[in-house]
Parts: sequence; structure tokens; C-alpha cells
Amino acid sequence: MKRLKYLALFLILSIGFSCSSSSNEQTFDSSELPRMILEQTEKVIEDFIMAKDGATIEIPAGFYELSTQLILDNKSNITIQGAGMKQTVLSFKDLKTGGEGIKLVGNNITIQDLTIEDAPGDGVKAQHVDGITFRRINVTWTNGDKSKNGTYAIYPVQCKNVMIDECIASHSRDAGIYVGQSENIIVKNSLAFGNVAGIEIENCDNAEVFNNVARNNSGGILVFNLPGLPKADGAKTKIYDNDIIENNHENFATAIGEGPNGNTVTMIPPGSGLILLAAKEVEIYNNRILRNKTTGVAIASYQITGFPTEAPNWSPFTSDIYIHDNEYDRTKGFPDLTRELGQLISIYNAHGKAKTQDIIYDGFWDESISKDVTTNPMRICLSEKGMEDLFFTRFDLSKGEDNIKAFKDATPFKNCTVTVNTNVSAIIGM
Repeated sequence: MKRLKYLALFLILSIGFSCSSSSNEQTFDSSELPRMILEQTEKVIEDFIMAKDGATIEIPAGFYELSTQLILDNKSNITIQGAGMKQTVLSFKDLKTGGEGIKLVGNNITIQDLTIEDAPGDGVKAQHVDGITFRRINVTWTNGDKSKNGTYAIYPVQCKNVMIDECIASHSRDAGIYVGQSENIIVKNSLAFGNVAGIEIENCDNAEVFNNVARNNSGGILVFNLPGLPKADGAKTKIYDNDIIENNHENFATAIGEGPNGNTVTMIPPGSGLILLAAKEVEIYNNRILRNKTTGVAIASYQITGFPTEAPNWSPFTSDIYIHDNEYDRTKGFPDLTRELGQLISIYNAHGKAKTQDIIYDGFWDESISKDVTTNPMRICLSEKGMEDLFFTRFDLSKGEDNIKAFKDATPFKNCTVTVNTNVSAIIGM
């Protein structure tokens, strides 16, 4: 698909410019905490360096100004314990070397009850950890220019048995809670706001995302499979009982290159509740998907990005999707015009220009399975109550941007179900 290169002038004149919100909201004011002296800060650094397997690293209440990373390298059975999210704050605003504020490598590591502020890169990164728990962690940035914020707040990658519980992530210029190339994942009871992407599951197997609030991000919850990564296609994600509300924040992500994956998050149009991109075996149910001004749910294949779609052991198509029993509210302004996907939805949807959509499907499918998309070859299954009252659009982009077609008939996708078995709770324990 060629990318959309222009907006219809009459549309701009008729509805004005698309406005997106921006926010530097903080959950509490850390400036009121006592500043810890140099010796107290150095003790925290030393505790990380000297930690033995089985240790508990206790960080007392206070505001710690760190100029170096905190690293656990190949440690096992470690607990990092603060005095509470509003009591123990680790600030990395003065960090001169390294990217992450905290980096964790090893097995069976728990980090809990503290706040991480202003890391130049990622807030807390766990890599190659089997058994990683983030509990009551708040990761944020306090800068005025959000495009200079770090990439990810909470960032487990290439991990197994991941638990993220009662955490808060805000103001990341990519994803607040990001789990990448991992397996057996639970994200629950957490809050993501003010990020480009609130919660993102990328190239992962067996994930459950539930009882979370994703609000005031550009995109609320994402399930992506990107090409060219060490772990290829992920599958089996359940997203349920979440509040995905008013994710209309401006997209302040900065491009990191023109190659595959380099610009993916920059393409998210503000006002996106939930986006599936090349996702496999996803069940979405019992969520409240409310007042996201562009679309509640976007079902998209990788072709929509315009990037190359060939990669080993990976498919660009979104398939085996079951969306049911969610609540929608599309009464929040009109779709975003600052991103090409937002332009597509606003101008070409099947319900009238500048109409927010509840569910959109980009209409790409694997023609080696069927030559007719109405046979539902990708097994996209929609079983929403009152489906006849929702705004659904399926696009036909096969003939290029000069001949885009849109269809409101969801009938080919209604009378089917997909079974998604994760068994994550049994694996990790609740």
C-alpha cells in the first residue's frame, strides 16, 4: 500500500484542524521528599554492585539523585524493596553514562514499592530474566519537552514468566509498559497514561492483560508483531476487563530510522483505543473502550505501515482474532488527521467523513488461503452486543490510495469464534 500523501482540502475546511491533548500529569509531587545525602545514595549503588544471590536490597524512603546506572548482572533470587511509590524515589536526571536507570539480568528478581524518574533511556529494563516481577513501581518523566523523554518506562525484553502488577507508567515517548519478545506474561491492576503507547505486547507468547487503566495515551493497548527481531511471530494474548479511555494524547514519538520497525510507533494516530498489528491469536473482551476519538479497535496487518513485509518465520497478517462483549463510546470529537492511519479512517470510513469508528479492519488478507476476503480467511471474529449500532469499517486498499473503498457490512466476521488458550495464570501463579 502506498502511504496517503495528502488530505482532502474540503475536509480540513469543514472540520478544522485535529487537536490532540498533551499532559505532564504526575501522580504525586516528589519534590516534597527529603533529599538523600551523597553517602546514602552511594550505599544504594554499592548494594546493587555487591548483591549476592538471595539478597534483599532495601532502599529507605527519600529522594535519591543518581549519576550512574543501577545494575544487577546475572543475579538470582533478588528482591529490590523500596518504602513505597510515594516514599522512595530514584531520580536519574543527572545520569551521564548508560541509558536505562535500572537494568536487571538474572533469574527470579522482584522490584517493588518505589518510583523511578527521568532516566535518559528506559526507566527499568529487565533482559534475559526468567521470573521477573514488577510490583507497585511508578516510572515517569518530569521534563517539559516530552519528545526528550525516555523510550520505555517498564521494559522486560527476552524474558520468561513476567509479572507486572499495580504499576504506573507515564510520559514515555514510546510505550509506558512494554513487554517484548517474551513468554508467559501477566500485566494487571496497572495504570498507563500520557505515553505514546500505554501498554504494548510485542512479539510475545502467552500474555494476559487485565484490570488495567490505559488513559490519555496516543494509543491505549497495542499487540504488535514486528519483523526482523530475534523472536519472530508471537501469539496467544488475552486483553480483558480493562478501561481503555480517552487515549487522545498527541503522538510525541521521534523517528529512529526509515527501516522496518523504525517508525512504527510514530504512526499511531492519537485517539486509538486498541491496535492489533500483525497480531496472532488475540481475544479481546469485557473491556470498556470509551471516547477514543479515532477508533476503538484497529485490526491491521503490517502492510498498512508501508514497510517491507518479508521476514523469516513471520507473517504480516493479523489473524485468529476474537473480539466480543466490549463496551464502546465514540462520542469524543473527530478522528486525528496528523497520522496517515488517522487520515484514512477520517476521510474514507464507511459511515461518513470525520466519523469516529468503533472497529476498523484494514482488509489485508492472505490470498493463498482464499481469493475472497468475505470468506474471512484471517478468522477475524466479531461478537459484540448491538453490533448493528457500532461503526465498523472494512477497507479495501488493494488498488492504491486513489481508489480506496470502504464497507460497513460486518456480516462475514460475525458468526465465528476463536479459542485463545494462554494458561499464564497456572504457569506464573496469581
